[in-house]
Amino acid sequence: MIKKKIAILGAGPSGLAQLRAFEAARLAGVENLPEVICYEKQNDIGGMWNYTWRTGLDRNGEPVHGSMYRYLWSNGPKECLEFADYSFEEHFGKAIPSYPPREVLKDYIMGRIDKQDISKYIRFECPVRWVTFDDKTKKFTVTVMNHKTGEQETNEFDYVVVATGHFSTPNVPYFKGLEEFSGRVMHAHDFRDALEFKGEDLLLVGSSYSAEDIGTQCYKYGAKSVTISYRTEALGYNWPKGIQEKPLITHFEGDLAYFSDGTSQRFDAVIMCTGYLFHFPFLPDELRLQTHNCLYPANLYKGIFWQPNTQLVYLGMQDQYFTFNMFDAQAWYVRDEILGKIQLPELSEREADEQKWLAEYAQVDNVNGHIDFQAKYIRDLTNATDYPEFAVEKQGDILKQWQKDKHADIMGFREKAYTSTLTGTLAPELPEPWLEILDDSLEHFLNLGFIKSKQKKKTS
Repeated sequence: MIKKKIAILGAGPSGLAQLRAFEAARLAGVENLPEVICYEKQNDIGGMWNYTWRTGLDRNGEPVHGSMYRYLWSNGPKECLEFADYSFEEHFGKAIPSYPPREVLKDYIMGRIDKQDISKYIRFECPVRWVTFDDKTKKFTVTVMNHKTGEQETNEFDYVVVATGHFSTPNVPYFKGLEEFSGRVMHAHDFRDALEFKGEDLLLVGSSYSAEDIGTQCYKYGAKSVTISYRTEALGYNWPKGIQEKPLITHFEGDLAYFSDGTSQRFDAVIMCTGYLFHFPFLPDELRLQTHNCLYPANLYKGIFWQPNTQLVYLGMQDQYFTFNMFDAQAWYVRDEILGKIQLPELSEREADEQKWLAEYAQVDNVNGHIDFQAKYIRDLTNATDYPEFAVEKQGDILKQWQKDKHADIMGFREKAYTSTLTGTLAPELPEPWLEILDDSLEHFLNLGFIKSKQKKKTS
């Protein structure tokens, strides 16, 4: 029996989830597993979680993938991104607070990956240049640039798994007069260090998670003032003195920004927190997903398989309340389809299923509904595989409580504690306010001396 060959494009959380799914099958004794090659543009696994000081281009002249910055802390409860087969408690040997910083989260993500075992599948510094599909042979041809050898390589595959993410190509709007602004102008993709803006008046354009998080980070590390400009609706939190929201900018005159409410203000720097574009320059039109950031992209069966050609798989292309465990759910489903455990229906039935999900999604008009929708989507996937139970609906309840906690205290919600749906352990609390913890290193965080939580287990 000829082994199937699979190309995984990207070794971030979703690509690693696919590798882990096949590794789990191998450990369970499944034989005749496919040959897997994972192409990774960076020189390490981790995708977006690889922090680099670089912006613009990397050392190989490739666009820098990561948008990670120093001082980032999880902006959602860790209990809702916990791997079903590997708890935080198992990794760290003790319970830790619900909102860990960047280094701690990355350490956890890497913890269930045996680097020695998994690195044999990964070819680093190999950005994908082009992918084609031959209708006669039913095989993909994948061309990559191997920066370690300085040569392009071409291989044939039965399946291609696109796991390159969709938070690395900035969406940058234009405002009249911006080219004459005398201060710094950048996109959130290039934001690296909040201390750079200490003592400055900062303007953030956009009203989603990156504006909220970068704004609070800069306030924490000493920005003189933070103004968040929104297009349609204000974030509406009870901001401390020093953070304000304004309606959309109309234009700039020098270092003055003018807003649609008729006011103006001087700023030292502008950060565009305006989202990202779905960008797959290595795919021809007939294979390329064209969508926006939403919970159910069109033209994907089960949110994963490219409808015109189910040998092409897209992982993690949804807007995300759930993250790591959703990628796992998708990867396990893909694995079982490739192994023949799941049979995909004909195109007409696949499209009917997609339309059913899209119609349901169109009826949802609030955050709680979106959380429930994504939980239902994940449950639909896990019901078909042997991925371990992780009580996704209970995690959805935690996410709803997270939303309430943020609106109650946007600067202090990271001090809340939740109960793991895997271990039943209520997270300890930080020993001091989040705003006062300036050292976010792994070593410092784990030695903080966490406090047993006094909060009720209402989300357990």
